[in-house]
Amino acid sequence: MSKSFFVDTTVCTACRGCQVACKQWKNLPAEKTVNRGTIENPADLSFNTYKVVRMREEVIDGKLKWLFFPEQCRHCIEPPCLDTAGDKAAIFKDDATGAVIYTDKTKGLKAKEIIDSCPYNIPRKGKTGAIAKCDMCIDRVQNGLLPSCVKTCPTGAMNFGDRAEMLALANKRLGEVKKTNPAAMLLDADDVRVIYLVAYKPELYHKFAVASAFDYGITRQMALAKIFSPVKNITSGLV
Repeated sequence: MSKSFFVDTTVCTACRGCQVACKQWKNLPAEKTVNRGTIENPADLSFNTYKVVRMREEVIDGKLKWLFFPEQCRHCIEPPCLDTAGDKAAIFKDDATGAVIYTDKTKGLKAKEIIDSCPYNIPRKGKTGAIAKCDMCIDRVQNGLLPSCVKTCPTGAMNFGDRAEMLALANKRLGEVKKTNPAAMLLDADDVRVIYLVAYKPELYHKFAVASAFDYGITRQMALAKIFSPVKNITSGLV
């Protein structure tokens, strides 16, 4: 059965345990950073950073609010990056979990096209030319373990399991949060496997909290792939 995350930002404390756990499990180096006048650190995702807790200070209804958003790849149900790549040796979707996986073969792809196809601005190119992002801790999940970010979360903000169970949990929590925060919503829940619950308008949390169709429309490669996919299906049946 396919998997999903449910991220309840209303109980996230920005401890960054998830961020650190991801680094540790993937054996990724730390980033050199500078003081930017914020405790958000590092400044962005990178080839060596798959998860960043976004932190915003906002005045809402006359009160100062801390808004936290643990950002990662959304593992789209229909991944634009996969369609753009057109090479399943480089980018593929795991049948059992739905995880979108990047391999070292991404070195053969045009990185800018892959990055530009993502409506959440997630993939990052490394010095070798390969592209990287969160892989749902597929090695752990395939062995019956939770993703490292979920395992380490002390507040219950990070949740993971069968998609139907995560959707049910997300909708239950949404109903509870709406009692005190009527603007609460689930973000792009029908389209992604990382379902965020926010208490306020998503743009207050992060520019790419929801899919940005305006900035990241369908690419030429995606359009061509969709045009020719019926032809490929027909010809494959003749072989």
